[in-house]
Amino acid sequence: MSLRTAWIIARRDLASGFRGLRLLLVCLFLGVGALAAIGSLTSAIRGELDTQGRVLLGGDVEVEVWQRPLDTKEQAFLSRYGTLSRGFRLQAMASDGEVAVPVELKAVDDNYPLYGTLRLEGGRVARAPAGHTAYLAPGAAERLGVEVGDSFTVGTASLRVGGIIADEPDRLSEGFALGQTVIVPLDFPESAGLMAPGSMFQSKTRLAFAGPRDAGKVAEAIEDAFPGAGFDIRTRERASPGADRFVSRMGEFLTLVGLATLVIAGIGIGGGVNSYLETRRNAIATLKILGATSRDIARIYALEIGAAALAGSLAGLLAGFLVTPLLANALGSLLPVETGLVFDPLALFRALAFGLLVALVFAAPPLARARDFPAMALMRARVSPLARGWRGAVRPVALGLLGIAALAIAGSPHPGLSAMFLAGAAAILGLLALIGRAIRTGSARLPRPANPITRAALANLNRPGAATGSLVTALGFGLSAFVLLAAVQTSLDGNIRRSVPERAPDYFVLDLPQDGVARFRSIARGISPQAQIETVPTLRGAVISYGPRNDQTVVADLDELPEGAWALRGERGLTYADTVPEGNVLTQGQWWPARYDGEPLVSVDEDLAQAANIAVGDYLTVELLGVQRTARVASLRRIDWDSLGFNNVLVFSPNALRDAPHNLAATISLPPGTDTGGLLRQLVQAFPSASVIEVGPLLTEARAILDQVSVAILAAASVAVLAGIAVLLGAIATARAARIYDTVILRVLGASRRQLLALQFAEFGLLAAVLAGVALMLGTGLAWLIVTQMFEFDWLPDWPRILAVLAAGLAMVLGFALAASLPLLRARPARTLRSL
Repeated sequence: MSLRTAWIIARRDLASGFRGLRLLLVCLFLGVGALAAIGSLTSAIRGELDTQGRVLLGGDVEVEVWQRPLDTKEQAFLSRYGTLSRGFRLQAMASDGEVAVPVELKAVDDNYPLYGTLRLEGGRVARAPAGHTAYLAPGAAERLGVEVGDSFTVGTASLRVGGIIADEPDRLSEGFALGQTVIVPLDFPESAGLMAPGSMFQSKTRLAFAGPRDAGKVAEAIEDAFPGAGFDIRTRERASPGADRFVSRMGEFLTLVGLATLVIAGIGIGGGVNSYLETRRNAIATLKILGATSRDIARIYALEIGAAALAGSLAGLLAGFLVTPLLANALGSLLPVETGLVFDPLALFRALAFGLLVALVFAAPPLARARDFPAMALMRARVSPLARGWRGAVRPVALGLLGIAALAIAGSPHPGLSAMFLAGAAAILGLLALIGRAIRTGSARLPRPANPITRAALANLNRPGAATGSLVTALGFGLSAFVLLAAVQTSLDGNIRRSVPERAPDYFVLDLPQDGVARFRSIARGISPQAQIETVPTLRGAVISYGPRNDQTVVADLDELPEGAWALRGERGLTYADTVPEGNVLTQGQWWPARYDGEPLVSVDEDLAQAANIAVGDYLTVELLGVQRTARVASLRRIDWDSLGFNNVLVFSPNALRDAPHNLAATISLPPGTDTGGLLRQLVQAFPSASVIEVGPLLTEARAILDQVSVAILAAASVAVLAGIAVLLGAIATARAARIYDTVILRVLGASRRQLLALQFAEFGLLAAVLAGVALMLGTGLAWLIVTQMFEFDWLPDWPRILAVLAAGLAMVLGFALAASLPLLRARPARTLRSL
């Protein structure tokens, strides 16, 4: 039979549509659609981050340092490579009348922006503001209640609103801020009294190359020229590390969701194809009797299944392509991505290839059985089920698996993760297959119960032609998906609740002058005598070297920082104290006595000490404000990072840092229900150079953001659950089709409808009860990997909610099983027997 003849027969077979292959269509639609949308969106974001790196950074290279501007020598060195744009970033308070809000003050010079375009509302393109003019982010203007032309106050100086920012090109690289942006001239912070010695501000100097240069080599040259300057240097290749890391982590998770959806869909494809070929059993046997060869049968039904697979995959591609703008629009405010249609041919091709390869792997075994068995065996298959032939499917399954592995690993930014996932999926499929076989074997060897319904249910699990294997796989994956989703969701919720506690200080105050502490306490206690006030010194410095006195490790000489030693990168917060900070516990060494005046000492976070191999008795050198200071490590501490108090990796003895210029940070905790009575306004008036942050609105906003991330993960993972439900329904439908004959015989023998329903309930109940434990183990194990290894969160599942979700999944399985059994009860014995 020619290929053309085979296609004619296949096309006539499909003339009524893909009625028997609906499960294959649905599964491929979900899996390919998920991968198409995920691949298009993540590649668009990555492409935007790569191509717009210098715009997002605001230069080819950025040099950041705390509490001082670059000196003349440092500026002259950078100027060799091109044009400089100097700037400062600091927290401040903006006020107008009785309204005061925290803002991120962004002071820029006349060269800003070096790249990109600063646009104001109304379409006006702007450069740096001049004089006492400021550009405000929409949120800052709204909270202050000001418009263009109005005036407001920052520090001790007045500013006029020159425009509302519509597009700030380097916003993404600025990172997290405690307030909305206010752009001011470069000299404004100093004139407003905001940059006194000890004030906490960042100096950001950006460099635009005069010609083609390697940004990485320029960054290395700057580090070599100023090894102890405490610079944090970024290049256009890593313009926004936070955004890139977020995209990377979410991309990994979403890609795994898409692959998991396809794996689950593959199970449905196998069941759907098997069910379809079962309905075509007589037609296949008739074709063989009429002279069709096994190759002819393979061609005809491979064309039918291929056409259905292609239709489902193309529909999924179209859906994934069309849904991308919705996803882009949701992330548009957080990441640089176009909100229109995102067309990425490579991402779409990968999604289509994945779908077709998965269809090949899972459709080949049932197609091979239909091809290899003789016509008479097919005719008798209803009462004498076919053996599980697999030899004919080895080659296509092997080729399909190799293609999937190559596509997943070669096209992934994290090939190791993809390889681990594929290995894990194969292991899970193998485990479920073994569990299915064990259930069949075990049910055959168990003593026969006296109850006829239970006895028949056990017999159905191991009878010839039983669908126990496919049901175990479908139920196992479906219930595991429910548990996985519940565990990930509740663990993220637990991290949100712990990291953003309900009770926290009511106010944080930054840059409080040392001579203003008494007045500060007086103002706070005037609102409530029970107000709890805490103040700590705040400085910024970089670790220059550490280790034994005569064998110091120089941080600048390290090719790569030790894993977990993040505190060695750039400048960090420093403080000093007479006593162990609240929430800290000494684990090694001793604390210095009160009014200590001996050798300078320091206490180090035990996690940093372990990562960098720092021991009690070693020495540690930091640089702050251009001066190096060395202290001996007196103790190690365990820090409670979950508290919203003052936590510092390094705490020095007072005599080590007290003489350095610095201000204080403070917190105010008020009794619940206290009327603040304008406390914020009083503090702003009393300390115009300080930043007063009201914590309540900040926590509300943080919870909202984290809740949105949690919901986004839930929505993405729900695609896999939908695929699991589709597979589950397909498996139950397949089992129902195979049981029409059994049900009719039982009815002829006198079984009532009630007994038949009880039989179905008992069989699926036994399976579900066994698989509940398996699903709990698999689902929570995978969730632990995702939460702790991928997202790097703590494992904080809510077990009652997880068990409730599992119970709901079991109830749904039993509900579907009973619903699928209703058509069996309506089947008329005589008509059904004549059709067999």
